[in-house]
Amino acid sequence: MQDKEKTRITVEIHGHHYTIVGTESKSHIREVANMVDEKMREISVKNPMLDLNKIAVLTAVNTIHEYLKLQEEVEQLKEELKKLKG
Repeated sequence: MQDKEKTRITVEIHGHHYTIVGTESKSHIREVANMVDEKMREISVKNPMLDLNKIAVLTAVNTIHEYLKLQEEVEQLKEELKKLKG
């Protein structure tokens, strides 16, 4: 099994530069970084007294919350599809 070629890209998130290495395309990594940046800025605007670490943790918590909700929705849709095929 061949390893995918690694992609290395520097992105800016909430005013800081990060080098991201992964197997996804540069455009995908850039899109992820932009979404993280957007969420961090949204939290920062609503809570201007928070430091960077707290903003990052709240961003992670909100993102995982959204991910879990989407996972639940996918499972429900799979069950509905099973019943329809049934």
